[in-house]
Amino acid sequence: MLVEFVYQTLLRICQTFFISGLLVGATLESAEPPFHGTIFVNKSIILDDDPSVFDKSTPMGTGQRRMFDRRSNRFAEVDARLYQADFKDGMKIEVQVNMEFDEAEAQQALNRYLPVVGQLPAVLRKDVKTMWIHKGKEPFGGGNDNLLIHTGMGEVYLRDGILAETLCHEAAHTSLDATHANNDRWQTGQRLDGEFISQYARDNPGREDVAESFLLYVALRYRRDRIPNDLAETIETTMPNRIKYFDSLELDMRPITNTSKSR
Repeated sequence: MLVEFVYQTLLRICQTFFISGLLVGATLESAEPPFHGTIFVNKSIILDDDPSVFDKSTPMGTGQRRMFDRRSNRFAEVDARLYQADFKDGMKIEVQVNMEFDEAEAQQALNRYLPVVGQLPAVLRKDVKTMWIHKGKEPFGGGNDNLLIHTGMGEVYLRDGILAETLCHEAAHTSLDATHANNDRWQTGQRLDGEFISQYARDNPGREDVAESFLLYVALRYRRDRIPNDLAETIETTMPNRIKYFDSLELDMRPITNTSKSR
C-alpha cells in the first residue's frame, strides 16, 4: 500500500515536470513574427512635409550606364539620361534615367523621388552613389551603392502611402547591410531576441533582417509620437537586442533629427 502510494506520487511529480518541460520548451521556440513586412506597418514614419535635404538636380547629358532592370532580371548597358542630384549636407547621387523616358517624364520622376530620398537619414544615404530609374511595375531595390526604382511600382507605393518607408528599407540595404548583416554582435542580438519582426526577415535572415528591423527602429526611436502604443510595445518586445545594437551606433539621423548621434 505504502509502496503503491509512493509510486503514484513519484509518477505525478514526473508527469508534472514533463508537462512543465514541454511548456518551457514551447516558450523557447521562435514566435510567429508580428508582421508580414515592415514597410506596410505604419504610413507616418516619414510624412510628405517632413524636412528634406534635397537641393537640386542638374542635367549632365546622356551616356551608357550599366544598370539592373527587374523586367529582364539582369544587368545591361543602357542608354540613360544623366543627372547630378545635390543634397544640402554635401552628398551627391548620379541619377541614371532610362531613355525610355522623355525629358519631361524624366524630370517628373526626379521631382517625385529625390525630395523623398532627401528625407532619409544621412546614415542611409551615405553609400548611395547612383540611382537607376526604369518604367515597369517591379519592386524597388537596394544594394550595389544604388537605389533601383521602377516607376510603375512607385505609383503603387505612392498610392498606398508607403513610398518613403520603402525607400528607407531599400537604402538600409545599400548603406547598412555590408557593415551590419554579418556582424557578430548583430547576429548575437538575433539569437538573443529569438524572434523576427516580420515574416520577410525570418524567411531571409541574412538578407532582410537589418532593413526590416531598422525601419521600425526609426519609428520607435524617432517617431514615437506618431505610432500607437501597441505598435511600440510590439517592437520593443520582439527585437530588444537589435534595438540595443542600433542604439550603440553613432548614427547620423539628419534630417530626421538635428543631431548626428542616435541618442
